[in-house]
Amino acid sequence: MNQMSTNHQRPRIAIVDSNTLSMMGLKQLLLNVMPIMTIDTFASYDEFETSNKDEYFHYFVSMDVLLAHRPFFLEQRRKTIVLTLSRQDDTQLSDFHCLFINQSEQELVRSLLQLEQHAHGGGKNLPPMPRVLQQRVLSDREIEVMALIVQGLINKEVADKLNISLSTVITHRKNIMDKLGIKSVSALTIYAVMHGYVDINKI
Repeated sequence: MNQMSTNHQRPRIAIVDSNTLSMMGLKQLLLNVMPIMTIDTFASYDEFETSNKDEYFHYFVSMDVLLAHRPFFLEQRRKTIVLTLSRQDDTQLSDFHCLFINQSEQELVRSLLQLEQHAHGGGKNLPPMPRVLQQRVLSDREIEVMALIVQGLINKEVADKLNISLSTVITHRKNIMDKLGIKSVSALTIYAVMHGYVDINKI
């Protein structure tokens, strides 16, 4: 399932995992977190090996792929993120960054954002975002509402905190989602953190 892109302008990430469903779900989350990336997927190490491996910023690899080809990934450990099914795996993989994938969507998003902020906080080591993604599209009040939503407050709590009516919060929430083309709180969380509206430690 080699999905190599012909777009060489964007930085690239490789996902190597025989679990197609897991791989496609991770690809979508990564595209939300880092929309400037091109993400190529490989169902096996053999497929991955036919690519130009050195041009990838990061490799997301399943545990079985890592164990079968540990010498290669050990050499590339700064680029490698291991997809683990158990938190106990983390202690066995102290040389690598790990992503525990058997958790809720909200926790998985937070883990991905933490990895991104650790490696590329403030856009370090990455090219600038396209201008269209940098544009400010929300009003000050909408940003305030969004920040409170992604920190876990329900509509009534947002209304109380900002001293506005519940219906006004609901209207702002709908406008935010419509303007950004976002349908879930997870995607809203990614947007808020990546644009610097909310600190990762507050979600």
